[in-house]
Formats: sequence, C-alpha cells, structure tokens
Amino acid sequence: MDNCIFCKIIKGEIPSYTIYEDSKMKAFLDVNPNSNGHVLVVPKEHVRTIFEIDPILLKDMISTINEKIYPLLKERLSIEGLTIIQNNLLGQEVPHFHIHLIPRYQEDGIKTIFDKSKIKDVKEIYEKLK
Repeated sequence: MDNCIFCKIIKGEIPSYTIYEDSKMKAFLDVNPNSNGHVLVVPKEHVRTIFEIDPILLKDMISTINEKIYPLLKERLSIEGLTIIQNNLLGQEVPHFHIHLIPRYQEDGIKTIFDKSKIKDVKEIYEKLK
C-alpha cells in the first residue's frame, strides 16, 4: 500500500532499527516505545487485521517471536517479562497488521489492568453470546 508507513519501512523508504528480518516479516524498534526494547513485528505483505492474515504466516510470526526475538530481548536487554499486544481496527494506529512486544522490567510502572468501569455484567454478555 502506497501510503502505509510500515510498507515504506519494509521497502526501506523510511529507516528503521531492524532487529530481525526474513522473507515474510520484519521486526523493528518502535520509535514511540512504551518500554526499552519495544518491538513491532510486521508481515511484509500488507494486511490490515488479524482477520485478513494468512494463518500460516501468523503461526510463523508467533514462532519467530518465541524462538528468535524473545530470546534476543531476554539475553541482550535482560527483560523480566513481555507484554504482547495486537489491535484490530479500533485502537490500531497504523492500518497494517502488527504485533507489539513490550519488554517488562521490575518497577517499570507499566499498568496492564484495564479500566473496568464501563464493562457490563458478565452474565448479560454471556446471554448475548450463547
């Protein structure tokens, strides 16, 4: 896609701090990180959401995170945990599928608890879903 910032990064039109790349995906440091070592893992094929991505490619991306990227972050940055986030449509700042890998450290101040004040009763939701 011509105006997609991630497609431009993949093509080399915009520089990035790439930490992993193969024929299917690219992993690079987020320029607006939530933590030291915040990585974005993106497929080279432009797809917008998880609902559009080839399941085999998604599996390959997860395997790469598990086998290559996480060990690299753990070894080189001494991370103590990892928060993985993937947004679709609402909340998705760049309309190109990507997985956020946010390294966690003791006392990093990152909150992973969501504001539950607007959540409906679980029984009400269950009734709608069954």
